[in-house]
Amino acid sequence: MSEDRPAHDLMNYELLAQEALRGVVKAALKRAAVGNGLPGQHHLYITFKTRAAGVSTPQDLLEKYPDEMTIVLQHQFWDLAPGETFFAITLRFGGQPKRLSVPYAAITRFYDPSVQFLLQWPSPDAVEAEIIPAPVAAARPEGEAPTPAVAADDADPAEDGPKIVSLDQFRKK
Repeated sequence: MSEDRPAHDLMNYELLAQEALRGVVKAALKRAAVGNGLPGQHHLYITFKTRAAGVSTPQDLLEKYPDEMTIVLQHQFWDLAPGETFFAITLRFGGQPKRLSVPYAAITRFYDPSVQFLLQWPSPDAVEAEIIPAPVAAARPEGEAPTPAVAADDADPAEDGPKIVSLDQFRKK
């Protein structure tokens, strides 16, 4: 009797699938960047590794969130610029506008609680590289409330019972 061994995946399908799912994030951000922001009750929680390659955040945020950070895109965000490999956005933290730039590869969780939709990825390796300071955005008109931004430890979207899309179910065991 011959023993069937799985062939070595030279196509790297797992990586291709992860990149395709990150395309969902990119497409959602492109829709939010056009027109009047997110439609209906949609709002997005995006968790990312703050020390992943290519992440650019102001130093004070990096000190406050040295490993992981969750940002919330709902009513107040500015200058959303979803590119091919990263997105940039201005949010308020403590009443001050801050510009963030996040590669899609640094994202570990994408959650829209309005429809209980969740995507998760394995954490990218942290990079011990020079920290690139992000520019501070121009101040917004007085009276506008800050956009919520929370640490990943403060928000646990899994408690609401979201639909989870995980690649584990497709892996050979």
